[in-house]
Amino acid sequence: MKKRISHIVLATTLMVSILSACSGNAGTANPENGGSDQTKTLRFATWDTGDALKIEQDIAKKFEAEHPGTKVQVEAYADGFDQKLAAGFGAGNPPDVMYMWDFPTYHQSLEPLDSFAEKDKDLKIDDFYKGLFNYGKIDDKLYGIPAGFTTRVVYYNKKLFDAAGVPYPKDGWEWSDFQDIAKKLTDPSKKQYGFGARAENDTYDLQGFVWSNGGSFISPDGKTIEGYMNSKETAEAIQMFGDMVKDGTAVLTGGKGQQSGDDIFKGGKIAMWESGIWPLESFKQAGVDVGTVEIPAFPGKPVKGVLAESALSIAKDSKNKDLAWEFVKFYVSNESIKMRVADLPVRQSVVNELKKDQDPLYKPYYTMLERSDNTPAFLLNPKWNEVNRQLSAAVEAVMHGSNAQEALNQAVKDSERYLK
Repeated sequence: MKKRISHIVLATTLMVSILSACSGNAGTANPENGGSDQTKTLRFATWDTGDALKIEQDIAKKFEAEHPGTKVQVEAYADGFDQKLAAGFGAGNPPDVMYMWDFPTYHQSLEPLDSFAEKDKDLKIDDFYKGLFNYGKIDDKLYGIPAGFTTRVVYYNKKLFDAAGVPYPKDGWEWSDFQDIAKKLTDPSKKQYGFGARAENDTYDLQGFVWSNGGSFISPDGKTIEGYMNSKETAEAIQMFGDMVKDGTAVLTGGKGQQSGDDIFKGGKIAMWESGIWPLESFKQAGVDVGTVEIPAFPGKPVKGVLAESALSIAKDSKNKDLAWEFVKFYVSNESIKMRVADLPVRQSVVNELKKDQDPLYKPYYTMLERSDNTPAFLLNPKWNEVNRQLSAAVEAVMHGSNAQEALNQAVKDSERYLK
């Protein structure tokens, strides 16, 4: 706890210094107009880096061009996003607009956007995929406008399938098909495996598999984990991956001293890999002949998916809320959405125009979107982060050989105190 507090204090100090250094930009004179006009600075915080950040900076420049007298200050917080954002809120001087996903933690510091969205016809709210708004609401109030999303699919290396004479997987397949294919595409002599299993899983991403088997990490009302997190269905879904590691048809990825699954897939050493949209461009650039397919089903049960969504929020303490709203609206306009390739378009009109949902490579993401209507655990209980530490440790243990049912029983036992 002390270490966490010291990090927050340090981040706060750094943020105050940064804000002090930047404060001179808020009202700079425009020499071309004889110094009579004032430039309004709008601060936008992002977690992105690299190419994605460059695109966001280009979007900011386009907004400035359409809004003379406005300067958009793009603040790239990268891995320090949460610490710097918390410091800004704590100092009463947060960025005006920010990327957001953790609404349970931050919603009290955010401006409710219902009135903006309802009265502004230019937003064209009906053009968004409706289910995306569920992730930005707390107590039925809207705190984030969807900016991008991804569902999760199975990537497969067509070259490895062709070499083994194995047909490509098709939507509607089951986990038994997946396991059979993984066996056929495993060749220890080549250090080639059918699938890559994460040594350290984000339990958020595992929820789709658990839901698909009829399980859940927590009750629908967010109050109970006993009989949910350690249910037979939940344990079976997680045990499946641990068993594949045990029998050698899957290899652990991303642990200490291990390459990431993305890199191993690019290297042609795993035939199938499960992820969101993020690595697709790098797979193409690496020359991988890649295909995508929806997540397999458990027998007699509907496939369920989980969304990873990025939204834009406005700080409650912003002094430029109307201008901030204009930036949010511009950022989720068709023009801006087409510029961003690291996530999937949130507007149906853009998807239709680009025919994304008809492209075999992108169609599975949108098929999985139709299946992603469950509510993630972190939105159901404000103390989920504490519970999740025990759950994450249990899942990691399963990937290294522990029994899922036993590990989850212990996780529930260790977590109950957080829900009282």
